[in-house]
Amino acid sequence: MAMNSLAVILFIIQWIILAYLAFGTLYIFVFASASLFHYYPRKAGKEDLHRIAVMIPGYKEDAVILEATGDALQQHYPEENYEVIVIADSFQPKTLEKLKALSVQVVEVFFEHSTKSKALNKAMSQLPDDRYDIAVILDADNLMALDFLTRVNNSFNTGFKAIQGHRIAKNADTSFAVLDAVSEEINNSIFRRGHRVAGLSSSLIGSGMAFEYRFFKTLMLTVQAVGGFDKEIELKMLKEGVKIEYLDEALVYDEKVKREEVFVKQRRRWLSAQIHYASYFRDAFRTFLTKRNFDYLDKAIQMLLPPRILLIGLLPLFTLLSVLVNPVIYTILWAGLLALLILTFLFAIPRKFYNTQTLIAVLSIPKGIFLMLISLFTTKGANKKFIHTEHTTSTRT
Repeated sequence: MAMNSLAVILFIIQWIILAYLAFGTLYIFVFASASLFHYYPRKAGKEDLHRIAVMIPGYKEDAVILEATGDALQQHYPEENYEVIVIADSFQPKTLEKLKALSVQVVEVFFEHSTKSKALNKAMSQLPDDRYDIAVILDADNLMALDFLTRVNNSFNTGFKAIQGHRIAKNADTSFAVLDAVSEEINNSIFRRGHRVAGLSSSLIGSGMAFEYRFFKTLMLTVQAVGGFDKEIELKMLKEGVKIEYLDEALVYDEKVKREEVFVKQRRRWLSAQIHYASYFRDAFRTFLTKRNFDYLDKAIQMLLPPRILLIGLLPLFTLLSVLVNPVIYTILWAGLLALLILTFLFAIPRKFYNTQTLIAVLSIPKGIFLMLISLFTTKGANKKFIHTEHTTSTRT
């Protein structure tokens, strides 16, 4: 009798796990499939040149800020129509002196507990509302392609209030950097290009973003997030029916993590933000029922998805276990789900990553899975304090 009860419990647990992993796999498979189709952004009906504030908040980013700032001044966009604003939090005096010698505006900020949202709000409180039309948000390590501002300007001429550029890796010098770069491109395929092909809003990343300036300033005043502020403003915009555009050809180069300890810190921050914003699902579902706002519901659903690296670790494991202990029908289900996950990655990963370097990096995945599990058990409270990711690479490699 006891054995029968145990078998029933294990059967129920298996189906709960299978259902949850199937939900996550099917979701990303659908949008990875959509990403195979080319997305054509709207064509501008006018040629206005907007005034752009390129805002670069940085916390102790002395190693990368000078080159990133100098690079931002090289845009193929009329120099009288854009200004680079460095929001300097805890920079060295010599770094501040060098920044002030450049043709940029430096806003120094001081907080007992630093966050990106605090830095942006403080800077915008000191800037006149009528000086800029667009706010472009970068990280201190980001380098824009020379035509980035031109592409952003053209897209705003089509009527969008919020735009996400294509963030791409600028370094691939370690196995973890390669895995991080691949992960970024998978996100671009599934949550940005795939979503726009399907008519839904692009996901935001946290940098390489652009917003109508006054709209962004007002929105940021409502932000309470310590980490993951981009998720908070994304959810709030989508609730209000603001569509987020994605520009696949507007490139921003971003440093990928090189070391495992940085990998853990970064994933811990992301997981904490995802868990925190999962609470929006109830409101998103209610809004969908009353206003048919599927964009908002879709974003809330994303907060419930299992992390991809756990799918990579758990589906092969459960498929193998099923071969050993399950009836054939359950093994077919597990194997089918694993095959679907493999197809998802084949669809979502750009062809340029099909090389020996990526193959070598794949050998680091088991370690990455282990580190992700560590992150899962250390996320408590991570969204209540600022977790800084150190940057060291300023140039493209």
